[in-house]
Amino acid sequence: MSKVNIVIPVYNEKGNIGRALTLVKEQVKVPFKVTIVYDLDSDTSLPEAREFNEKLNLDVVYLKNIYGRGALNAIKSGLNTSDTPYTIITMADLSDPPRVINDMVSVAQTNQSDIVCGSRYMKGGSQSGGLTLKSFLSRAAGLTLYYLFGVPTHDATNSFKLYSQRVLKNITVESKGGFELGLELVVKAHLLGYPIHETPTTWEDRSEGESRFQLFNWLPSYLKWYLMAVKGRFTKRPALNKAA
Repeated sequence: MSKVNIVIPVYNEKGNIGRALTLVKEQVKVPFKVTIVYDLDSDTSLPEAREFNEKLNLDVVYLKNIYGRGALNAIKSGLNTSDTPYTIITMADLSDPPRVINDMVSVAQTNQSDIVCGSRYMKGGSQSGGLTLKSFLSRAAGLTLYYLFGVPTHDATNSFKLYSQRVLKNITVESKGGFELGLELVVKAHLLGYPIHETPTTWEDRSEGESRFQLFNWLPSYLKWYLMAVKGRFTKRPALNKAA
């Protein structure tokens, strides 16, 4: 069985997905499979993904979004159907470097982590491009949660994360907006006492395709989980619900 399931949600990523699969093949050294999650059979990502998969001889699963269209549902579909010890969410636009997946797995194994966050805001991490306001809010949220409220990552809002099967089985996702799912899982796991660690990563804005990030539509949802972490800093944490 593959050790890591690399879940890639796609939406018309022609021009990106082939390069993404190529870099995964070149850079990821741990045993892995790839799950490509799509909304529509007409998605332009699929023919290119199949073409490159045939060339690269990867273990690729094509999963149609089982919860309805949209980024959040694509990520949930990938997480909830994953059967490997570790599952990693990354994007087809190459904003997340595949080589960091090796570091994530190493950190998880060394520390028995249930979540490993790719961190742009810790020492060794960086960010290039993207909306200025989005970057400011993301950095401010990550650093205040870390320094003021004890969340053990500098970058809680980043979607580029590793999750253990224990987290995926024991924590129910409530998010209904978009990429805030990553923040939700970190906050809940932290309050339940699950081990969370981080490793530096670099982030670069996409050069091809269209982003599905909707800052103002999703901001209230991010705020909900941020405030849960703040409240948790001053209240008694619930007991850890251990997996069987």
